[in-house]
Amino acid sequence: PLDYPLVHRMKAEFPDLHLSVNGGIGSLDQVRDQLGTMDGVMVGRAAYHQPWDMLGDADALWGEVPRFASPLEVAEEMREVIARHLAEGGRMHQITRHMLGLFHGRPGARGWKRILSERGSSGTLADYDAALAAVRDGAMAA
Repeated sequence: PLDYPLVHRMKAEFPDLHLSVNGGIGSLDQVRDQLGTMDGVMVGRAAYHQPWDMLGDADALWGEVPRFASPLEVAEEMREVIARHLAEGGRMHQITRHMLGLFHGRPGARGWKRILSERGSSGTLADYDAALAAVRDGAMAA
């Protein structure tokens, strides 16, 4: 595990040296706290497995208004990106595998993840639409 006190002491002793922390960051609040001392924060697994929870409001750290209000808005915006990728001969899972955790802990998340996981490698835009429908249906049922 990262020795945060050691890294913070290093930053205090070498203030002109750019130092970022990497490891064990599990929330946007932790990112905010670390940026009070460190020059940068690298977020790995938490952002990959729970991207909306980690990054949905990240723009606010720099005083900017987040571009999207919900993970559903992100997924809907990605539909056009995926359509272009498929039209160029790409495979859906090349994009959607990075989106599996987008709805983590939200209604419809299980259906979203299952559809994209099962159909992703040979997936079509209709499959992506089915995954979106699973999230919408789950949200309505909640």
